Amino acid sequence: MPRLPRRTVDANKGAFGRVLLIGGSRGMAGAAGLAGLATLRSGAGLVRLAVADCCLDTVAGFEPSFMTAPLPNDDAGRIAGSARWQLAELTKSASATVVACGPGLSRSPDLDALVAWLYTTLAQPAVFDADALNALAAQPDVLRHAAGPRILTPHPGEFARLVGASRIDSREIQEREAVELAAKIGAVIVLKGHRTLVTDGQRSAHNTTGNPGMATGGSGDVLTGITAALLGQGLPPFDAARLAVYVHGLAGDLAAAELGQVSLIASDLIGFLPAAFQKVTTSPGTC
Repeated sequence: MPRLPRRTVDANKGAFGRVLLIGGSRGMAGAAGLAGLATLRSGAGLVRLAVADCCLDTVAGFEPSFMTAPLPNDDAGRIAGSARWQLAELTKSASATVVACGPGLSRSPDLDALVAWLYTTLAQPAVFDADALNALAAQPDVLRHAAGPRILTPHPGEFARLVGASRIDSREIQEREAVELAAKIGAVIVLKGHRTLVTDGQRSAHNTTGNPGMATGGSGDVLTGITAALLGQGLPPFDAARLAVYVHGLAGDLAAAELGQVSLIASDLIGFLPAAFQKVTTSPGTC
């Protein structure tokens, strides 16, 4: 299992990554809030959430440690296309060392264009999840033109859309196509599900943690935050993705042991992240 770099005694918050999370819309503010909380609990030094203005107060209320940036929204409460100019400033490498896009994003033609612009222009590592993946699936030629390291974290339905299929019933076929897609586009793909597959097209690994209680809304947003935080702390994309899914599943296992699988919700995963990180940092062969 990958290891996090040891923290030096004179470290400052800038040493652990400045993460920008882009998402949030009317009715889905919680997804952005969960991703932000997970990013903080996973060790990121600074976390800024750039969200539709209409849900900024809701997102900011999740955690006083967040920095927030309001983006113009359309009449439906989604980030508007005109937000590109603000995002051009927010995504400068001096402001954000890692970007994550997707939690609570929603869909629109403007957002499809915005996601494509982010994917093809950001030089820093970036995580794409949820509706950001659906935006990429709508314009598959974009996938070959990443401007920097990319991690895509689809569930099976999102993955089917990425490869242009209505559905893929066989997990074996899904995994084979995930390896092929990762190799073709030069990205790391996290194919979520039982024994989540992480692949960069050359290397592949199956995760061994997690349980069915984690099949609940918001769980993927938490994984996005963990992954972004680990990228911010200097792990290469493949290693960051492997460790993220392991810790995510371990937090779920710890939560289920105390709360049961039936009652487990996504915010419980965040509550158990400190214990999960303590376990992996004190176990041989992990952090």
